[in-house]
Amino acid sequence: MKLLHIDSSINGPVSASRAVSAAIAERLQAENPGIEAAYHDLAAQPLPHLTLDVLGDPAANAHLQAFLAADIVVIGAGFYNFSIPSQLKAWLDRILIGGQTFSYGPEGPKGLAGGKRVIVALTRGGLYGEGSPAASLEHGETYLKAVFGFIGVTPEFVVAEGLAMGDEARVAGMAAALDAARSLSGAALAA
Repeated sequence: MKLLHIDSSINGPVSASRAVSAAIAERLQAENPGIEAAYHDLAAQPLPHLTLDVLGDPAANAHLQAFLAADIVVIGAGFYNFSIPSQLKAWLDRILIGGQTFSYGPEGPKGLAGGKRVIVALTRGGLYGEGSPAASLEHGETYLKAVFGFIGVTPEFVVAEGLAMGDEARVAGMAAALDAARSLSGAALAA
Protein backbone atom coordinates (compact mmCIF):
# COMPACT_ATOMS: atom_id res chain seq x y z
CA MET A 1 0.00 0.00 0.00
CA LYS A 2 1.27 3.49 -0.86
CA LEU A 3 0.63 6.81 0.87
CA LEU A 4 1.32 10.13 -0.83
CA HIS A 5 1.50 13.08 1.59
CA ILE A 6 1.36 16.58 0.09
CA ASP A 7 1.71 19.84 2.04
CA SER A 8 1.14 23.27 0.50
CA SER A 9 1.16 25.81 3.32
CA ILE A 10 3.64 28.67 3.14
CA ASN A 11 3.73 28.88 6.96
CA GLY A 12 6.42 26.24 7.39
CA PRO A 13 6.78 24.76 10.88
CA VAL A 14 3.99 26.93 12.36
CA SER A 15 1.45 25.78 9.75
CA ALA A 16 -1.84 24.49 11.11
CA SER A 17 -2.60 22.45 7.97
CA ARG A 18 0.81 20.78 8.21
CA ALA A 19 0.14 19.79 11.82
CA VAL A 20 -3.23 18.28 10.90
CA SER A 21 -1.96 16.53 7.75
CA ALA A 22 0.95 15.10 9.78
CA ALA A 23 -1.51 13.74 12.37
CA ILE A 24 -3.53 12.12 9.58
CA ALA A 25 -0.43 10.56 7.99
CA GLU A 26 0.78 9.32 11.39
CA ARG A 27 -2.61 7.72 12.06
CA LEU A 28 -2.59 5.95 8.69
CA GLN A 29 1.00 4.75 9.13
CA ALA A 30 0.26 3.46 12.64
CA GLU A 31 -2.71 1.47 11.31
CA ASN A 32 -0.75 0.20 8.29
CA PRO A 33 2.83 -0.52 9.45
CA GLY A 34 4.02 -1.72 6.03
CA ILE A 35 2.75 1.32 4.15
CA GLU A 36 5.18 2.97 1.75
CA ALA A 37 5.03 6.73 2.33
CA ALA A 38 6.22 9.55 0.07
CA TYR A 39 6.17 13.24 0.98
CA HIS A 40 6.23 16.39 -1.12
CA ASP A 41 6.34 19.93 0.28
CA LEU A 42 4.92 22.18 -2.43
CA ALA A 43 5.97 25.36 -0.61
CA ALA A 44 9.60 24.29 -0.18
CA GLN A 45 9.72 22.80 -3.69
CA PRO A 46 7.14 24.78 -5.68
CA LEU A 47 6.03 23.66 -9.09
CA PRO A 48 5.93 26.08 -11.99
CA HIS A 49 2.66 26.96 -13.66
CA LEU A 50 1.25 24.35 -15.99
CA THR A 51 2.72 24.23 -19.48
CA LEU A 52 1.66 22.36 -22.59
CA ASP A 53 4.58 19.94 -22.40
CA VAL A 54 3.29 18.61 -19.06
CA LEU A 55 -0.10 17.87 -20.60
CA GLY A 56 1.50 16.33 -23.66
CA ASP A 57 3.69 13.77 -21.90
CA PRO A 58 1.86 12.10 -18.98
CA ALA A 59 4.49 9.36 -18.67
CA ALA A 60 7.14 11.98 -17.85
CA ASN A 61 4.88 13.70 -15.29
CA ALA A 62 6.32 12.41 -12.00
CA HIS A 63 3.56 14.04 -9.92
CA LEU A 64 0.84 12.33 -11.96
CA GLN A 65 2.65 8.99 -11.72
CA ALA A 66 3.02 9.33 -7.93
CA PHE A 67 -0.67 10.19 -7.60
CA LEU A 68 -1.74 7.26 -9.77
CA ALA A 69 0.47 4.86 -7.78
CA ALA A 70 -0.88 6.02 -4.40
CA ASP A 71 -3.66 4.20 -2.58
CA ILE A 72 -4.08 7.04 -0.07
CA VAL A 73 -3.36 10.73 -0.61
CA VAL A 74 -3.16 13.14 2.34
CA ILE A 75 -3.18 16.82 1.48
CA GLY A 76 -2.45 19.72 3.83
CA ALA A 77 -4.11 22.88 2.52
CA GLY A 78 -4.40 26.32 4.01
CA PHE A 79 -7.16 28.68 2.94
CA TYR A 80 -5.76 31.85 1.44
CA ASN A 81 -7.89 34.62 -0.05
CA PHE A 82 -10.96 32.37 -0.15
CA SER A 83 -9.28 29.42 -1.92
CA ILE A 84 -6.43 26.92 -1.87
CA PRO A 85 -2.74 27.85 -2.08
CA SER A 86 -1.52 28.41 -5.63
CA GLN A 87 1.18 25.82 -4.95
CA LEU A 88 -1.54 23.19 -4.52
CA LYS A 89 -3.31 24.37 -7.68
CA ALA A 90 -0.06 23.85 -9.63
CA TRP A 91 0.09 20.26 -8.33
CA LEU A 92 -3.57 19.63 -9.18
CA ASP A 93 -2.89 20.86 -12.70
CA ARG A 94 -0.38 18.00 -13.00
CA ILE A 95 -2.78 15.29 -11.88
CA LEU A 96 -5.90 16.43 -13.75
CA ILE A 97 -4.86 15.01 -17.10
CA GLY A 98 -7.31 13.84 -19.75
CA GLY A 99 -6.97 10.14 -20.53
CA GLN A 100 -5.18 9.59 -17.20
CA THR A 101 -7.47 10.72 -14.38
CA PHE A 102 -10.58 11.60 -16.40
CA SER A 103 -12.03 11.15 -19.86
CA TYR A 104 -14.92 12.46 -21.91
CA GLY A 105 -17.47 10.22 -23.55
CA PRO A 106 -20.99 10.40 -24.97
CA GLU A 107 -22.41 10.83 -21.46
CA GLY A 108 -19.90 13.53 -20.50
CA PRO A 109 -16.90 13.38 -18.18
CA LYS A 110 -15.87 10.17 -16.43
CA GLY A 111 -13.46 9.97 -13.50
CA LEU A 112 -10.68 7.43 -13.92
CA ALA A 113 -8.98 7.74 -10.52
CA GLY A 114 -11.61 6.06 -8.34
CA GLY A 115 -10.52 3.56 -5.73
CA LYS A 116 -8.23 6.03 -3.95
CA ARG A 117 -8.72 7.54 -0.56
CA VAL A 118 -8.02 11.28 -0.46
CA ILE A 119 -8.01 13.06 2.90
CA VAL A 120 -7.62 16.83 3.02
CA ALA A 121 -6.48 18.71 6.13
CA LEU A 122 -8.02 22.13 5.47
CA THR A 123 -7.39 25.04 7.81
CA ARG A 124 -9.14 28.42 7.75
CA GLY A 125 -8.59 31.57 9.76
CA GLY A 126 -12.26 32.51 9.85
CA LEU A 127 -15.54 30.63 9.91
CA TYR A 128 -16.58 29.55 6.42
CA GLY A 129 -18.43 26.33 7.12
CA GLU A 130 -21.98 25.61 6.08
CA GLY A 131 -24.41 28.00 7.78
CA SER A 132 -21.78 30.64 8.61
CA PRO A 133 -22.23 34.19 7.30
CA ALA A 134 -19.11 33.81 5.11
CA ALA A 135 -19.99 30.36 3.71
CA SER A 136 -20.52 31.77 0.21
CA LEU A 137 -16.85 32.85 0.19
CA GLU A 138 -15.54 29.35 0.84
CA HIS A 139 -13.88 28.15 -2.37
CA GLY A 140 -11.30 25.75 -0.92
CA GLU A 141 -13.32 22.77 0.26
CA THR A 142 -15.92 23.25 -2.48
CA TYR A 143 -13.22 23.44 -5.17
CA LEU A 144 -11.40 20.35 -3.91
CA LYS A 145 -14.67 18.38 -3.71
CA ALA A 146 -15.43 19.33 -7.32
CA VAL A 147 -11.93 18.61 -8.63
CA PHE A 148 -11.56 15.23 -6.97
CA GLY A 149 -15.17 14.32 -7.76
CA PHE A 150 -14.44 15.04 -11.42
CA ILE A 151 -11.70 12.40 -11.42
CA GLY A 152 -13.82 9.85 -9.55
CA VAL A 153 -12.72 10.39 -5.95
CA THR A 154 -14.84 11.53 -3.00
CA PRO A 155 -12.42 13.34 -0.68
CA GLU A 156 -12.69 13.37 3.09
CA PHE A 157 -12.03 16.60 4.98
CA VAL A 158 -10.62 17.32 8.40
CA VAL A 159 -11.23 21.05 8.90
CA ALA A 160 -9.83 23.42 11.49
CA GLU A 161 -11.37 26.86 11.29
CA GLY A 162 -11.56 30.04 13.30
CA LEU A 163 -7.78 29.88 13.70
CA ALA A 164 -7.27 33.64 13.34
CA MET A 165 -10.08 34.55 15.71
CA GLY A 166 -8.05 34.64 18.91
CA ASP A 167 -6.08 32.18 20.98
CA GLU A 168 -9.08 30.40 22.45
CA ALA A 169 -10.68 29.83 19.04
CA ARG A 170 -7.36 28.65 17.57
CA VAL A 171 -6.78 26.15 20.37
CA ALA A 172 -10.35 24.83 20.08
CA GLY A 173 -10.23 24.61 16.28
CA MET A 174 -6.91 22.79 16.26
CA ALA A 175 -7.93 20.43 19.08
CA ALA A 176 -11.10 19.42 17.22
CA ALA A 177 -9.21 18.85 13.95
CA LEU A 178 -6.40 16.87 15.60
CA ASP A 179 -8.95 14.72 17.44
CA ALA A 180 -10.74 14.08 14.13
CA ALA A 181 -7.43 13.22 12.44
CA ARG A 182 -6.50 10.75 15.16
CA SER A 183 -9.88 9.04 15.02
CA LEU A 184 -9.97 8.50 11.24
CA SER A 185 -10.29 4.98 9.97
CA GLY A 186 -6.85 3.69 9.09
CA ALA A 187 -8.14 1.67 6.13
CA ALA A 188 -6.91 2.41 2.62
CA LEU A 189 -10.41 3.12 1.34
CA ALA A 190 -12.94 5.16 3.27
CA ALA A 191 -15.33 3.09 5.33
